[in-house]
Amino acid sequence: SCPLREMYMVPQPEVWPEVERAECLARGAALKWASGVFCRPEHLERLSQYRKRESQRTASVHTRLKSMVQSYLEGVGWGLEQLREARTELREVSRDLKKAGLESDQNTEGGRSLERLREVSANHSQLLTAVSNLPRLYSVRSMVMETERLVESRRLLEAHAKLMDLEYLQDDILWQLNKAAGGALSTEDQEVVAKYFSGVRHLVDALGKELWAVVSSALALARQNPTPFVSAVRIVEREEALDQTLLEERGGGGGNSRPLPPGRPRCWRACFFKVLEEAVAARFRSVSYLHTRGPGLAGHLSALQHGIMADLATVRHLLEHCVPQQYKLTGAYLRASHRCLHAHLTQVSSWDLESGEIFAVLNWVLHIYNSPDMMGHPELVTEMEREELRPLISTEGLEQLQSKYVQSVRKSVSEWMHKALQVELQDWQRDQEPDTDHEGFYQTSLPTIITQMLEENARVALMIGESLRDQTIQMGLYEMENLLNRFREALVEFGKEHRRDLSNSKNKFYLHYLLASISNCIILKKSTESLQQQQSSQSAGQFTRTPPNPLAALDRAVRRACRLVMDQLLLDLKPFLPGLLTRPWLAQGDPTPKLCRVLERHLELYLRVRPPCRQRLQEEAQWLMVVEYVRALMQKRLVCRSGEERRQLAQQMLQDDQLFREIFHSLEGEGSAPEVNPLALLPVLAEFIRLKDPNMLTLEVSGLAAKYPDISEEHVSVLLEIRGDVSRDIKGAVLDLLEQSAPPLPVGYRPIFTDILVPPSTMAFCLPTAKCA
Repeated sequence: SCPLREMYMVPQPEVWPEVERAECLARGAALKWASGVFCRPEHLERLSQYRKRESQRTASVHTRLKSMVQSYLEGVGWGLEQLREARTELREVSRDLKKAGLESDQNTEGGRSLERLREVSANHSQLLTAVSNLPRLYSVRSMVMETERLVESRRLLEAHAKLMDLEYLQDDILWQLNKAAGGALSTEDQEVVAKYFSGVRHLVDALGKELWAVVSSALALARQNPTPFVSAVRIVEREEALDQTLLEERGGGGGNSRPLPPGRPRCWRACFFKVLEEAVAARFRSVSYLHTRGPGLAGHLSALQHGIMADLATVRHLLEHCVPQQYKLTGAYLRASHRCLHAHLTQVSSWDLESGEIFAVLNWVLHIYNSPDMMGHPELVTEMEREELRPLISTEGLEQLQSKYVQSVRKSVSEWMHKALQVELQDWQRDQEPDTDHEGFYQTSLPTIITQMLEENARVALMIGESLRDQTIQMGLYEMENLLNRFREALVEFGKEHRRDLSNSKNKFYLHYLLASISNCIILKKSTESLQQQQSSQSAGQFTRTPPNPLAALDRAVRRACRLVMDQLLLDLKPFLPGLLTRPWLAQGDPTPKLCRVLERHLELYLRVRPPCRQRLQEEAQWLMVVEYVRALMQKRLVCRSGEERRQLAQQMLQDDQLFREIFHSLEGEGSAPEVNPLALLPVLAEFIRLKDPNMLTLEVSGLAAKYPDISEEHVSVLLEIRGDVSRDIKGAVLDLLEQSAPPLPVGYRPIFTDILVPPSTMAFCLPTAKCA
């Protein structure tokens, strides 16, 4: 049994299932513990100890349970007492509420009798307000008229004071009516007030118009009488302060807050800066379209510069002191003028401008505008940095302007080059020798005109920037290439015309002008290389199409001119070539001296050509002479009949070689002789013909093929036939050896026998025997 139940004499309730389950679990746990502790007989000796310890633990648990139940029962008793007190107070409050309800019903019946009195009181209050405002209401029209008079006479401060009184009266009346109407003023009442005070709205517009007229003419007034401008600024600041105050007092909303007066906030400070910007734009419009096309554009930009700087000086030194510091009037004027300039220059850039006009715009935008004479002035640099203004012309706009400039210059350069080429062609027809420079070299006016034109364009473009200079140089190189192509075609036509009529006296200086053309090409080459060196390294990969290659065109023109010179040399030598290596030549030595005189005359003219083309012409003349000499030998005009004739032929060839060497000694003296000297071929051929023992020809041919690997079997066969003493067996052995040991042409070797064709051999008559067939 539980001791607590016995203490409080509580009847034993029914046993709950949860209690039975807990008791079973406890018994099971106790049995499990006991079986674990007393698993052996000798452990039973400590049974009394375990019993005593468990008894003490049970007693402690019972004590804690009694204490807990006792405190719980005390709390329950205190709570029941509080509930009884609350029920008693609730009954008393209910009785009081019933009494108050009965009294309220009685008061409602009494208030209905006072409704008429409330209406009378409200009407009385409205009438009292109207009576108190009647003097001011009657004075509204006179105040409006007085204010209009003040505005017309530009007594702006007094007019603004009157206007503020009128606005205050209008605002006060609206507020009183709104308050009397319980915060819900009818639209009809609002229209009546607005109609009565309509003159105030007109006064605001009139005063604003006068204010903005003063602000628009601020620059002119500052130099004469800045007082109206100061008054306008003071009015603007009053209005701005009033707007701020009204927004702070009435902008928060709420049932008791007064609404903003009509037309508020006015934001006249923002209007001030807007009017200032419009005034700046108007000054631009007044000068933007006067003499701005053609040569007058540079003067127009200069006038803009002086006008802007004069206005900025007025703003900084006069108007800045007439406005509050937070206006930062100089910065505002800078922004306005910069925006107007941006719009104006954008419009100007869209016109169809010539190169000079584009240069004026680019120079003004990139250099003058930011120079110390304008916005780079020490007193304006800080303002410009603070404003962080965008460029006057965008990057894309600048690129388009530069492209238009290059195209315009290209058109002009192309026309001038065409004219210069026409003058050059006319010079070629002159009946006098070409002009010479201070060094004695032939030249005409063409390279001077072209060089000066391109260098001047590059120098002018560099005044704008390196990018424009690179584009201009690139354009010039394209035009130079086109000019040289036309120049080469003109040389070809010049040569054809000369060959058509060799007896024409107009062409007696044909060779001289060819040589002058070669010297001109050398001058143009130096100019082209100078232009290419001026280009910056960044522009190397910016070609939008195939890069210009005027040097290649120059080389083609020089090669064509040199070919024409050699053709003329061959033409002059041609009358004497048939007499070479004939029996009269073997007996008398003619016509070698005549050939030498022709060569001397040509080589003397070649000295009027600038190096290195002078050496090139001398080399080509040397090759031409040797090739024609060997070609004459291959014609088999002279076939030796004996050893004496072979000796004489070789001796005469060596004499001719000595004459040729004396003529070309200057070439060797300048160190410009080719790796394979063509004159060295003549002694070799002479030695081949003079050789006494035909059996040694095999060795001689081997040496000849080693020195001149382009020699063919046909050439060797002709040489053997010229000797006249070579048997068929030796000839076959020599040709077989040559066929077997034909070496490839070395790198850099210039063939000489390749240009010499061997005439076909005449078929010997023979009977139609089987062997011959």
